[in-house]
Amino acid sequence: MKFGFDIDDTLINLREHAFHLYNKKLNQKVPIDHFHELKRVEIHEPFGLTDEQGKEMWKQSLEEIYFTSCPPYPEAVETLQQLDKQGHEIYYITSRPKGYRDQTMEWMKERGFPIRDDRFFYGMQDHEKVDIIKNLKLDYYFDDKPAVLNTLLQESTKLFVRDQSYNRDLDLPRIVNWSDFSIVLECEVEKREV
Repeated sequence: MKFGFDIDDTLINLREHAFHLYNKKLNQKVPIDHFHELKRVEIHEPFGLTDEQGKEMWKQSLEEIYFTSCPPYPEAVETLQQLDKQGHEIYYITSRPKGYRDQTMEWMKERGFPIRDDRFFYGMQDHEKVDIIKNLKLDYYFDDKPAVLNTLLQESTKLFVRDQSYNRDLDLPRIVNWSDFSIVLECEVEKREV
């Protein structure tokens, strides 16, 4: 089977990591509850930043956000290692900027994610991400972004959403914890067979 995964906020807890960094950088103590209530992907509003200021803050902090102590979600690495051991093909499809390809791959390998150069796609906008997913003819695809998932609803790829506060209105099978991956996947396979 062919499995596709977004990286940020699907396999790794990027936005929450960035939220903690913003608190330090801005010398604020915005409670984490504000993060968990956000209804959009961007995280700057609780810090009193405008959209433009938030965009600039994100851009200036990218290396620190991407390559410091950002944790994978619990059991994400183990889940993908298990898929790899079972002989499934694992594809990563990320919107991370092109200049961060090698660093991102190395960072992920260091954390134990099974990665092959020919199955790592990066540096595209959301609409281009959708084209890659279609062209790969994935059996399963996991992402957090409604903008990506909604454009794939008519495709044969089985979609899963990694639970986030901004995607709770999506009516798709939901991964809340990667430890539940096999249970959620089995339920969806059984539904397909019925």
